[in-house]
Amino acid sequence: MIEYIKGILTDSSPSHAVLEIQGIGYKVAIPLNNYAKLPQTGKETILYICTVIREDAHKSYGFTSRTERDFFEKLIDVSGIGPKTGLALIGHMDLTDLQLAISQSNITLLSKVPGIGKKTAERLVVELKDKTAKIAELSLASGPSKKDLFSDALGALVNLGYHPLQAQKAVKQILAESEKEPDLASLITSALRAF
Repeated sequence: MIEYIKGILTDSSPSHAVLEIQGIGYKVAIPLNNYAKLPQTGKETILYICTVIREDAHKSYGFTSRTERDFFEKLIDVSGIGPKTGLALIGHMDLTDLQLAISQSNITLLSKVPGIGKKTAERLVVELKDKTAKIAELSLASGPSKKDLFSDALGALVNLGYHPLQAQKAVKQILAESEKEPDLASLITSALRAF
């Protein structure tokens, strides 16, 4: 299989990119958030490829990072999750946020992604929770107490009516900027100011 393609970006849209290599244009589907990461048309770029072969189609999916591509492959291994759904998940959420949502069984947040219903979100959690738990813990960096603090603050903001994705970004930002671990009340207050 193809690991990556490196070539001149000749065309792009929020849903695809075309890379020219020795006179041949390769069109690959990309997640929405990768569109902003692409260089200007005419510049060289590299996309990590996942090729999906089905009875009715052979399609290539491109990602600006190997980590996103590898996680996409895990997503489409889940029963009922196809490439379109996998692209929607990666394209609408930061990869770390997506892994965190799965590891913390955050069905509400996962269901906010277009095309993801409650049942699909639950299936993702059941099949990928163990695989994402270690990654998510590493991203929080400070072990279980910080993880619980993050979850409690996120839950409080969502209960106050804030959009789960925005709440997650605000809490993550405050935790990253804090020199010492804040208590729950000051974390929520700081996150509210960040909106």
